[in-house]
Amino acid sequence: MKKFDIPIYYRSPVISIVKEARKITDPRKGDYTPSIIDLGSVKFLIARHFGFCYGVENAIEIAYRSLEENEGRRVFLLSEMIHNPSVNEDLRKRGVRFIREHNGKQLIDWDDLKTDDIVIVPAFGTTVEIQHTLKDRGIDPYLYDTTCPFVEKVWNRAESLGKKDYTIIVHGKYDHEETIATFSHSKQNSPTIIVRNIEETKTLCDFITGKIPKEKFYELFAGKHSEGFDAESDLERVGVVNQTTMLATETQSIADMIKAAMEKIYGRENIRDHYADTSDTLCYATYDNQRATEGLLDSGADFAIVVGGYNSSNTSHIVELCEEKLPVYFISDAGKIISERSISHFDIHKRSELTTENWLKKDTGKPVEIILTSGASCPDAILDEVLQKIVSYFPDAKSIEDALKPFSFESLN
Repeated sequence: MKKFDIPIYYRSPVISIVKEARKITDPRKGDYTPSIIDLGSVKFLIARHFGFCYGVENAIEIAYRSLEENEGRRVFLLSEMIHNPSVNEDLRKRGVRFIREHNGKQLIDWDDLKTDDIVIVPAFGTTVEIQHTLKDRGIDPYLYDTTCPFVEKVWNRAESLGKKDYTIIVHGKYDHEETIATFSHSKQNSPTIIVRNIEETKTLCDFITGKIPKEKFYELFAGKHSEGFDAESDLERVGVVNQTTMLATETQSIADMIKAAMEKIYGRENIRDHYADTSDTLCYATYDNQRATEGLLDSGADFAIVVGGYNSSNTSHIVELCEEKLPVYFISDAGKIISERSISHFDIHKRSELTTENWLKKDTGKPVEIILTSGASCPDAILDEVLQKIVSYFPDAKSIEDALKPFSFESLN
């Protein structure tokens, strides 16, 4: 796989060693059991897959290169490049200006842009409409386009299906930049509809099978379908694609549910004429991270710490998986760890931060075991800071250097 040139301060002296060791012992990425950093009084269970994925490293390399190659010119980002506050803040400090917030709020008017300005397209991609807006102002939207290759793969699959007269069903969050971009590209070639979850998919299947009258479609899916969508004819041939950061298992369940509905109407023998298999659009990094999280959950750990941006979709799904088995603290960085007694963390259901006391639970008479992982847009260096801050609360812990000896090249060979 390609090696990307990203700033050294995003790397780490601890987590990177563990990652490299797993590459040696598990080159085919088939072992989802965690790595264990054992410091005696505290143990960290590190996920097999986490942190920067291919698409994120590609985006970071392009963004920083744009600054190097355009000294003296104004450099803009359409919105957050990735959903990580430390990365976005570093770009701001280097002079990059953000045209919009991640929620779509306009910060800089399009008419303020000039022909010689540089505009970076974020890793989520952007809409066809915004591409045209930039072109109209003489700005090349592809010059520094950091759109994830796996997002583009979804777009290409949707385009090829559209040309074969399939309707595209997008599994995603309506207000997420990637879903908005995918919807924009998909509707250029085919009728398109967005479903958020299993419940909405059940409703859509009821339209397909005739349980709900077609005329109610426009009420229940208002704002979630392309212009001119015909609920009578546009649900006869369908394919499902996804926002690449959604739960892979949920996307598969949605696809299976829709396929079953089509089989009920048209028969299993005719399914190929009415349903397109699109399982190849699932992002491998999202899938691996979620599988690795599942590999952590039978470890008997006391709690999990998940690190990432609070508006990161893939990180919130890792939190959801962990919540099924144990307490979880979702934090953006080590600064959220107030003390060994207090931690400030994000509640993904209430969409707000809260503070928990007595979170570390050092007085149980046994070593504290902590799951530590992160989303795909979180630098390893931030996990290092989290780990080292927690270790500082255990004065009798072994040194990190000694704990890392089992991961050294000499030990592995």
